[in-house]
Amino acid sequence: MDDFDLHYYRRQGHLTVNDVFQIDEMDALVRDIELWGESFLAALPQEQRVWYVDGGVSARTVLRKLDNPHAYRPSVQTLAHDPRLIALVEGFIGKGVSVYFSQIFFKPPEGGGPKPAHQDNFYFGPANPEGMVTAWVAMDDATLENGCLYFGDGTNLGPVYDHFAPESEPYNLQLPATILERQPMSPAPVRKGGVSFHHGNTFHSSSSNTSQKWRRACALHYVRNDNAFANPALPYDHSLKLQVSAS
Repeated sequence: MDDFDLHYYRRQGHLTVNDVFQIDEMDALVRDIELWGESFLAALPQEQRVWYVDGGVSARTVLRKLDNPHAYRPSVQTLAHDPRLIALVEGFIGKGVSVYFSQIFFKPPEGGGPKPAHQDNFYFGPANPEGMVTAWVAMDDATLENGCLYFGDGTNLGPVYDHFAPESEPYNLQLPATILERQPMSPAPVRKGGVSFHHGNTFHSSSSNTSQKWRRACALHYVRNDNAFANPALPYDHSLKLQVSAS
């Protein structure tokens, strides 16, 4: 694929590859995720809403995210196994990969909340930091207005820093301001059907959605088959690791 530049990825810690999937494929995925989201929200206990409901939207109750769609939705399992995606993932971390964790991010219009800057490898604590990559599949156009990702170029080459979480948001582990004030963050818009890849050490964040348009995405966290989340900051269900290719 023309956009694939391994040298850029290794230097900057992220790479955008557009046009991996077709628009109609993303539309079908959105329809399935919307159905899942409706049933999930209807059954969500009140005490768990702080983890899943978007606090930035006051006019209605809308989900912020869903966890592990690769374990529950055949549509996402098909996406995770897609040879177009696997070829790119294996270009970054080598042959033979599995999805260890995955998420749907909704980022609804008119207030979908921001995600503070963080490093995935602090959350996941992989045994081999070089043996994992996040594939962030854009289910809608991700723009400056609706909350595209921002990256700290080259931070993949540095350490994983300690994170903290606000008392009211234990799920929102983030980098301290004393670290971020020294690191510029650059936007990385992605077209619908494109994929933004990033290294687990790379600083990344997203802003609020101030537009009238959704910014939905599916993040698939791939590990090489000989890798695992050895020292995670949050609990993960290791039994949900899904092998999608062999070495």
